[in-house]
Amino acid sequence: MILCIDVGNTNIKYAVFDGDELKLSFRVATDLKKTSDEYGAQLLSVFSSRGVAAADIKGAIVSSVVPSLDYTIGHMISVYLSVTPLEIAPGLKTGLKMRADNAKEVGADRIVNNVSAIRKYGGGRPVIVVDFGTATTFNVIDGKNEFIGGVIAPGIKGSLDSLVSGTAKLPRVEIEAPPSVIATNTVTNMQAGIVFGFAGLVEHIIKRIKRELKTRDVLVVATGGFSEIMAKETDCIDVIDRMLTLDGLKYLYELNCSEEGE
Repeated sequence: MILCIDVGNTNIKYAVFDGDELKLSFRVATDLKKTSDEYGAQLLSVFSSRGVAAADIKGAIVSSVVPSLDYTIGHMISVYLSVTPLEIAPGLKTGLKMRADNAKEVGADRIVNNVSAIRKYGGGRPVIVVDFGTATTFNVIDGKNEFIGGVIAPGIKGSLDSLVSGTAKLPRVEIEAPPSVIATNTVTNMQAGIVFGFAGLVEHIIKRIKRELKTRDVLVVATGGFSEIMAKETDCIDVIDRMLTLDGLKYLYELNCSEEGE
């Protein structure tokens, strides 16, 4: 079995694959104060509840955009699972061609998403990957399966948090679409602004990307925690794939370990 871990600013996502079968997946809140022992105990507790033993894990791979947790998670894997994890970092074989000004600046999660999207959906036409995470990122892959650039916009939850913390009377609300954009109370006013506002942002950016690509034949793939909510409010998203990153990590593990026979 292979353990895949995606360390994000808000959540850490785990998946265990047994060959092509997904044995389990779950997510926990990212906590910079937790030790490797605390993360390890948390991981083994979930394993135990799902019938997976630490000894079953024969390899691991980690994608992280939180450098301060890199050692913590890596040490946790080494101590509690007795394996040395692969990390999405320069030198790892990805097969991804990038036309970025500085490839080292591209986040690990974006690299994994691009590789996964090409493998799962690339077929000679451009692909846009929209990741609704702590930030809202747009990755553009051209018809030659090359990453040519993208957009980083504020995240949905972070924008709401900023609105609430920056005002004296606005309450914290659930991120869901209200019945009407013409809202009649404070809660639905805020929900309309967040959900419909971000739907408009997504539609406009995708429209601009298609214009620059000079084609409308583009597949738009959405992933991340708010992908399903946003997909209901716009018709520009073609595919929702919540497992895009974790599937990409599994593929990259196999790509880098196949020659070693692991």
